[in-house]
Amino acid sequence: MPRDPDHRKGVRKLNRWALPLAAALLLGACTSADDEAPARSLDDYYGQKISFGNCEEFATTASDAGYLTAAEAECGWLEVPLDYSEPEGATGRIAVSRVPARGEKPIGSMVLNPGGPGARGVSFAALLSQAWAQSPVTENFDLVGFDPRGTGATTPAVDCFTDAERDSDALPGAILGLGTADPVTLADRCAASVGGKDVLGHIGTRDTARDMDVLRAVLGDEKLTYTGASYGTRLGPVYAEMFPDRVRAMVLDGAVDPRQPSTQAYRTQQLAGFQRAFDKLATACAEQDSCPLGTDPAQATAQFNDLVQPLAQNPVPASGGRSLGFVAAVDSMVSTLYDKAQWPQAIAGLTQLRKGKGDVLLELRDNLHGRQEDGSYVDFLEATYAISCADDEHFTPEENSAALQAYSDAAPFMAPPSPIAAAVPDDCAGWPEHDPVGHPYAVGIEGLPNTLTVSVTGDAASPHEYGISLAETLGGDLLTVHGDLHVATIAGNECVDDAVATYLVDLKGPGPGAECWL
Repeated sequence: MPRDPDHRKGVRKLNRWALPLAAALLLGACTSADDEAPARSLDDYYGQKISFGNCEEFATTASDAGYLTAAEAECGWLEVPLDYSEPEGATGRIAVSRVPARGEKPIGSMVLNPGGPGARGVSFAALLSQAWAQSPVTENFDLVGFDPRGTGATTPAVDCFTDAERDSDALPGAILGLGTADPVTLADRCAASVGGKDVLGHIGTRDTARDMDVLRAVLGDEKLTYTGASYGTRLGPVYAEMFPDRVRAMVLDGAVDPRQPSTQAYRTQQLAGFQRAFDKLATACAEQDSCPLGTDPAQATAQFNDLVQPLAQNPVPASGGRSLGFVAAVDSMVSTLYDKAQWPQAIAGLTQLRKGKGDVLLELRDNLHGRQEDGSYVDFLEATYAISCADDEHFTPEENSAALQAYSDAAPFMAPPSPIAAAVPDDCAGWPEHDPVGHPYAVGIEGLPNTLTVSVTGDAASPHEYGISLAETLGGDLLTVHGDLHVATIAGNECVDDAVATYLVDLKGPGPGAECWL
């Protein structure tokens, strides 16, 4: 389940990449080329300069504005072709932020991606600069974040739902085929929001990797230094596959497995990871008095199903005239499985739900979806949907139905209240032709320098097996981190921080068998 980058709960609330079960949308109004303007070449984009200045118009939430101000970040626009095969055509503007290095002789820039896909990177650079305030990393590198195609301040950015529709969980697929949005109609709405289906087909990871290479050059770096979290561990290896001779260093934290044979296989294994995390939460809960999941962890999934499945037909009330339904309840539970520290919130929410109220769980769901205090939503989950449809293979209704059943079997705590239909339209039905990432990817890259994969043993969203596979695929170092958390590089752990800093600054990996404990 993707997590929103609003960061209202502090530094550890990172954007998460997971399967788009509660999927969403994409880009927004595109810029047309002037008929009288001279034709542009790719060299023109690579040779541009970013005019860095005030970040006021780059913050899409009040929280983002606070992080950018606190970090004394500077912001600017990077112009890119929407279709790299037609550089003389329509263009987009990538929102970029930079927090200058603290040292007098920086090595260069470090480009960041916080996950999603579709999480806002402009604010992430500012946030990470605070988490690493005394690190050799911030002394030696300008931290550079950007909002990828389709999200945040970048234009065009996707906007396919009204806020009222978001409140009603009108998302494609949402939870195991229970979404209320027709995917074909939705594809048309997404396309209209960005200027047409020809634009919608260029929102994926491969085009973002091309944008990142333009950004690298414009920043003045001969080779890319990169840190990616969660989905960022897909973007980084795709970049390495496309531009292997332009990589200096890559930290990849909370891995996406590049060797999975298909999107469906990846999501099934990932959902099994969420089920394992749910079982751990249930075991911890059973040790407490009045656990809302009961005293027998083996029965916790059934207890949870009995508690939340009736919400599909009979939502419970919450404050402000709102209500908590089945999709929102499951979303809220998933949101707490990324970090063991959030388990008490899940237990408190389920305890309240047993009393017929949904306020605690609805707040967790709102944090996940990026709902703001004024009732508006950030476009994170919408961008997640669009980027995923651009990246992944598409399925027939019968294939999709079989996949949904596999997902339900892998994570029975998320099982829908009704049987899955024999033919469920794929979330991406009606999507334009695209440039998929493909499976597997980033395999056998020649000349790639050493990379560093950071993997937490109890990571629900990115099982440790993914980290092992990614490190082996890239032929790089693996840092195994023992704990229950998704993404370790901003956890404030001295062992992890030292290993990451030594690698990024001195290009010295931790070597075989490296371990840390949270």
